This record gives sequence, C-alpha cells and structure tokens, in this order.
Amino acid sequence: MSPGSIHRRTMPLREILVNLAAFVVIVAGIRAASDVVILLLLSIFIVVLAAPFFLRMQEKGVPSVVALLILVIGLTVVGSAGVHMLRISLEEIYRNLPRYQENLQQQVGVILIWLESKGVETPDQMIRNALAEKTPVRIIGDAITTATHLLGRGFIVLLIAIFILLEAAILPKKLRSMPNMSDDTYERVKLVIDNVRRYIGMKTMMSALTGVLVGVFLFLLGVDNPVLLGILAFLLNFIPNLGSIMAGAPGVMLAFIEFGLGRAAVVAAGYVVINVFVSNFIEPRYMGRGLGLSPMVIVITLIFWAWVLGPLGMLLSVPLTMALKIAMESLPETRGLALLMGSNPDKSDTHP
Repeated sequence: MSPGSIHRRTMPLREILVNLAAFVVIVAGIRAASDVVILLLLSIFIVVLAAPFFLRMQEKGVPSVVALLILVIGLTVVGSAGVHMLRISLEEIYRNLPRYQENLQQQVGVILIWLESKGVETPDQMIRNALAEKTPVRIIGDAITTATHLLGRGFIVLLIAIFILLEAAILPKKLRSMPNMSDDTYERVKLVIDNVRRYIGMKTMMSALTGVLVGVFLFLLGVDNPVLLGILAFLLNFIPNLGSIMAGAPGVMLAFIEFGLGRAAVVAAGYVVINVFVSNFIEPRYMGRGLGLSPMVIVITLIFWAWVLGPLGMLLSVPLTMALKIAMESLPETRGLALLMGSNPDKSDTHP
C-alpha cells in the first residue's frame, strides 16, 4: 500500500477529529457565556419577528430611518406593557401563596378522606407533612423569583434588539458588497434567512393563538391569573409535545387548589382540546407538515440546549434546531441531513 493511499484514508478521520474538537470548544464557550448568549438569542428572536414589519413599511415608501424609529417605539411600548403585566401577575400570585397553601391542604384532605372511605390505604401522614412543609408553594415561590429576575433583563434584551435592528437595516447592502459574495451565494443566504423568518413568524402566530385560547378558556372558568397562564402557554408552545404538558400543569394545579378535582379535570381536558386543535388542524394547514422535527431529535435537542443554556435553553431549543434544519434544507449538499432530522419522510414536504 502506497503512502499516498494511506494519507488519503487518514484525512477523513483527521478532519472528523478536528471538527469534533472544534464543536466541543464552541459548546464549552457557549456554556461558559450562557447568560450573555441567551440575551443575544432572545434579541435575535425579537428582531426576526419585527423585521417583516420593517420591510413592509419600506415597501410602502416609508423612509428607512422613519420605519426603524416606528419599529423601535412599537417594540418599546409592547415590551414595557408586557413586562408590566407579567410583573403584576407574579406579584398577585406571590400575595396569594398563603391562601393557595391553605386551599391545597383542604383539597388534598378531601381526596384522602374519600380514598379512606373506599378502603384505599394512603400514606396520610407523609402527605400531610409534605404539605405542612409548604413544598409545592415553595416551588411556586422559587419559580416566581426566577421569573422576576428574568423580567429584570427584559430591558437589556430590548436594547440589544434595537441595535441589531439598526445593523439589520443595512445588512443586505453589506452582504452585496463583500468581495467573494456571488449572486448565487447571496440568493442562498437570503433564502435561508427568509425561510427561518417565515417559520419563526408562523410558529409565533400559532403559539399566540394557543395562548389566547388558553387565557380566554381559563378566564371563563374563573381560574386565577388567566393572562399569565396564557402567556406561559404561548411561550412553552415553542416546545413540541412536552411544552403543552409543562404549560398545562400550572393551570390544572391552580384550578385544583381553587375549585377541586372536578374543575381541574375540566381545565386539563381544555388544554388537551386546544393543543390538539391548534397543532393537528391549524398549524399543519399554514406551516406544512414537512416543517416538523423527529421526536428523537426534539428530545435530544431539548436535553442538549437545556444543558448548554439552562432552563431557557429548552424554550429556544426547537427554534434553534429548526433554523439549522431550514438552513440545511436550502442547501443541496445538506438536504439529506435535513430530511433525517424531519418528521416526514416525504421529500416533497420538506421545503417551507
């Protein structure tokens, strides 16, 4: 065997090892700077959603500076109003924690008495001790503290988004002026950006529809904080399958604490009906079935991004993975990998 053939055979292995080493270094860097990376990713997410409004105003003849000023003012007003509403809802829950604790003990006591009347042996004392220690309420309190801390960073996210919008206004001209940027490469980059923007925009609309339906449903049933629970359903809808369960748990728990097991069962059924209606009937009609991810890919990416970026990584995991999948779909060289990541083996449905 000649030295040349040995060299040709070892090159792929060497390239694989180098790529893996680079991947490990990049992931370690992202994990070390996760706080900053999350703020940047959330800002980019906002910019992607706001960019179509900016482009539409430009198409209607609005000067770029004026359009950008309108968009910045709109983002500031919407962001400030959203943060204010969330803060009020969180403060209301925090004030009601003692009442929730008392109601929870009463509702669990009713269930224990009913089970004992049916001859079912239950670890009565252990359950009552757990409730006496206020473990469920303490979890809610910790969650409120974390959410309040995140709301405090909302202004930073909005500020970064504004600066990115300022840069995005002239980004196409910069790309065009790059020395090695051919027309074909520019069109590919533009296609990837347009497809990612389309997906995130449509997914946000579907998530908003889910949040509105959940909020209205809980309001009609008299459950506390329907606005907060609707916003939670909107955010967690970006996580397929698991997100609907995570979003439904607080609503079902609050209904159980306030009204008992019967109303909690109705709330749980309502969450199921709303999520099935949106995800199985509305979403495929407007987004296409080929835009889904394989369940295995979803689970792996949820674990990976949660490990790299923390709890918010779960929220961003699917949009990040979908952006990667759409980018690979737009390139002939990586379209096969995108097909493996998808939930539908039909090639004709993989293009957004």
